[in-house]
Amino acid sequence: MAWNSLIGKAAPSLTLPNYNGEPYTINPGKDGVPIALFFYPKAGSFGCTKEACQFRDALAEKDVFKDDRALVIGVSPDPVEKQKLFVEKEKLTYPVLSDEKHEARTAYKVGKGMMGLTDYARVTFIIDGKGVVRLDALDATMNYGAHSKFVTRWLEKLQKEQEVPPSAPAAPASE
Repeated sequence: MAWNSLIGKAAPSLTLPNYNGEPYTINPGKDGVPIALFFYPKAGSFGCTKEACQFRDALAEKDVFKDDRALVIGVSPDPVEKQKLFVEKEKLTYPVLSDEKHEARTAYKVGKGMMGLTDYARVTFIIDGKGVVRLDALDATMNYGAHSKFVTRWLEKLQKEQEVPPSAPAAPASE
């Protein structure tokens, strides 16, 4: 869990090809929008499909994801062509990036999963609107269902942090 060293620090910026092969830059903090950055092992596999679709559905159904309140980005080591098939088949509505050269994996210190049995761990980072990796990240290779729930809880927490307490009513003017 080398990624623990990123907690509380500025999240790395980087550019990777998206599922169409076009460069996509992850620039945490630039727009003030929180980012849920999730790394998954293999596009099209059972667990990764479930995880990716849960994020797709959350974007459509949960208020905390709507109105540009958060950006969800998926990253795996699969080539662009495989990502494209995955995105189109599952009708994914968020950026899905190819990390064939392991640039993102290295920058975010994502290691192997399942105690080294899988080449690429399933890890989700919450990056706040200032570009800082928050106090927690989820590393759960087998529990693919936990990732969208984890992100939902964190986005709700970040949204509450952004809410300004209502101002006290003004005192009546004395005459």
